[in-house]
Amino acid sequence: MPHKTALIVGSTGIVGQNLATLLATDPDWKIYGLARKPLATPGIIALAADLLDPASLATALAEVKPTHIYLATWLRQPTEAENIRVNSAMVRNLLSAVAPAGSVEHVALVTGLKHYLGPFESYGKGTLPATPFREEQGRLDVENFYYAQEDEVFSAATKHGFGWSVHRPHTIIGYALGNQMNMGVTLAAYATICKHTGRPFTFPGSATQWNSLTDMTDARQLAKHLLWASITPAARNQDFNIVNGDVFRWSWMWQRLAAWFDLEPAPLPAEITPLELQLADAAPIWAEIAAQHHLAEPNLAALISPWHTDADLGRPIEVVTDMSKSRKLGFLDYQPTDDSFFDLFTRLRAANLIP
Repeated sequence: MPHKTALIVGSTGIVGQNLATLLATDPDWKIYGLARKPLATPGIIALAADLLDPASLATALAEVKPTHIYLATWLRQPTEAENIRVNSAMVRNLLSAVAPAGSVEHVALVTGLKHYLGPFESYGKGTLPATPFREEQGRLDVENFYYAQEDEVFSAATKHGFGWSVHRPHTIIGYALGNQMNMGVTLAAYATICKHTGRPFTFPGSATQWNSLTDMTDARQLAKHLLWASITPAARNQDFNIVNGDVFRWSWMWQRLAAWFDLEPAPLPAEITPLELQLADAAPIWAEIAAQHHLAEPNLAALISPWHTDADLGRPIEVVTDMSKSRKLGFLDYQPTDDSFFDLFTRLRAANLIP
């Protein structure tokens, strides 16, 4: 019989799906996946609820006694004030709903490097910590919904006596059906369109990103880190950066990605050419590609979100992350980022999502 019960909040997202896949390999876990529209997944008990509706949470979780909660969801709002109001309420409502069971041992919260960079509306502006980002650098003096989410977890942990961990990935890459905020899928679709039309495969970001060191986080690496921190006593009540463990420059990676699609990478342009601009007319092109190759998804908007990739690749500063804290405590997993891309592209092709 399972001895641990996981509640994955945001189970349809890229983090939640990959965490569920990892936990499902261990019979010691009973796994619940909570989302507004949960997916039917073997080995996962689907729960439907709205995190902003306490009544729906109370109904969905009435018989659930989780030992470990993994919070991996957020709702983007037009302003950071609204991000704070909505996303902190989601965490607060969830933790209040599970409190009566008295079963929770650990809560793991996934945030990200906006902890160090600031929210989208002040992204990369003002005084920022030096790179590589380290956990000891703490919070910026700006409003940030990540901080509000953390405070909800800390408050509930103090009240109810469970442990916690905070996980700060860089850009997440991995396979997840129905998840749009995935640079890998966006770049795969972009490369496919370039190959089909003969357009140049042009890096859409800044010269700083092109030339600086950077890193990324494979969703499988993040899943391992979440599991490790939630069952390792030394990781209790700690905040962590989590990346693949390698560093690269986009000037190198862009050539690697182009080669996978049999493309020639274009030189870095003099001006930033964001994907939102490059792909503004691409919906009918993708529909044509999908019809020609009998792809599973002819709607480009259902696959990609150029704004998210543009936000990452358009940064005007170097973004690279230190992993020493996790290493010192025993997390030693490593994932080459180019292999992360290639693994994803291979799975997208096998799923008939790209030709």
